[in-house]
Amino acid sequence: MALHFSPDEFKSRKASVLAKMADRKLDAMLIFAQESMYWLTGYDTTGYNLFQCLVLRKNGETDLLTRSADMRQAKRTSNIKHVHIWADRVKKKASPAVQLRGLLEDLDLLGCRIGIEYDTHGLTAKDGRTLDESLRSFADCEDASRIIPPLQAIKSGAEIAYLRKAGELTDLALNETLPLIKAGADEGKILASMQGAILEAGGDYPAHHFVVGSGEDALLCRYKTGRRQLQSQDQLTLEWAGAFRHYHTPAIRTVIIGAPLPRHRELYDIATAALSAVEDVMRPGNNIGDLYDTHARVIDGMGGHAHRLNACGYSVGASFAPSWMDWPLIYRGNENKICPNMTLFAHMILMDSDQNVAMCLGQTYVTTEAEPEPLSSLPMDLLIR
Repeated sequence: MALHFSPDEFKSRKASVLAKMADRKLDAMLIFAQESMYWLTGYDTTGYNLFQCLVLRKNGETDLLTRSADMRQAKRTSNIKHVHIWADRVKKKASPAVQLRGLLEDLDLLGCRIGIEYDTHGLTAKDGRTLDESLRSFADCEDASRIIPPLQAIKSGAEIAYLRKAGELTDLALNETLPLIKAGADEGKILASMQGAILEAGGDYPAHHFVVGSGEDALLCRYKTGRRQLQSQDQLTLEWAGAFRHYHTPAIRTVIIGAPLPRHRELYDIATAALSAVEDVMRPGNNIGDLYDTHARVIDGMGGHAHRLNACGYSVGASFAPSWMDWPLIYRGNENKICPNMTLFAHMILMDSDQNVAMCLGQTYVTTEAEPEPLSSLPMDLLIR
């Protein structure tokens, strides 16, 4: 097996999930999130785009129902004891959800209390409806989507070591690419340099696309297709993440090509003040929502209300496509507590559409008993090329 954590670590993780299941009197959990499967067993695959389910019973036994293409993947990368194969068939009555019911019958779970991970990309709405129909008269089912994410949000020492390595890759990607960022440079070359540096240094593909947008596209905080060349007076927004063993350490910057406009400097001052204030609040005893409130208070107080977003970051960890965003998100009213050993990406994203000026600043932190520790050593200065 190619496992990235010790047997004791996996044993501890499983024990924490079983304890939560016991609190809710669950006899089994149907796990569909690839992140959960990876965290709990080491199972590492991209096959979650098609139906698969990890069954965790209250006695700790694990059974994976997957396609034949992932049978060897499971045996090679995980500690799952029992791997079952569902067959592709045309008839609706032979759908994988129905075949899952057959497995649950074989596991003597008829009439039991079962928790289901619904809130995941690994379970489509169509498959979820079929699953509900197949289990309607079979078991007492409930949504268990929030059992594992809070456990994953608190990182172990081994996980933080991977996040530190990912942070080194984050820094490497920008440092390797900065010399290329100048008038005449192609966005495609910049993107290739950043991703290539990470892969060449032993990192992984990211869970979602890097944002590389210049000119008017610097005001976008999502990837879009199409490339352009940088002009002598330009702006370039980069959002990227080093990824190691699927653990992500994102960062975001707006780089100025040529002379920065006065508005660039104004927004940079606002972003810097807001991020500094968020760092002061990012410590145990405060809520996740306090981070958002702090960011909004500073930005609004400096006249940037119309240009900020309604969230300013999120937890990160081991993630799979299509997103490296993890639970919890940093938004207004989020009452989840900040605890030591959380890894939080805080971003100050300011987009002035009236003047077509962008300014983004952000990095990933690990929380401690006191002030947070950045997982990047990149300077927070305004980047001018």
